Amino acid sequence: MFKDSQAFSGFSVDDITKAKQFYGETLGLHVDEQEGMGLHIALGSGAKVFVYPKPDHRPAAFTILNFPVDDIDAAVDELASKGVEFEHYDFGSFKTDSKGIARSERPEDGPTIAWFKDPAGNILSVLH
Repeated sequence: MFKDSQAFSGFSVDDITKAKQFYGETLGLHVDEQEGMGLHIALGSGAKVFVYPKPDHRPAAFTILNFPVDDIDAAVDELASKGVEFEHYDFGSFKTDSKGIARSERPEDGPTIAWFKDPAGNILSVLH
């Protein structure tokens, strides 16, 4: 039924102007503003995400976008140089380092990953 549908994902933000600047300038993604509707963000995979304003926005409590990268340290350093702050976690055997990167030593432990938030508080990640 939907195999040929051009499906897309979406999420809300509380400030479209801040979102446009963050996703376009900070993350370097192609962003098209749909007057009065929100933003279409083009991802490197060819997929698009719709970002819409919501006055009573509540940030997602889970990761909404994951960006695979070849060099996670370089990606974290570049984003940090643009003012992005990375989340820090310490759940016993699972913890992030001083840069905010949770490093996997074995493939079965999952990817090496670092989480950060957009201006609306939604959670994003870079991972390798």
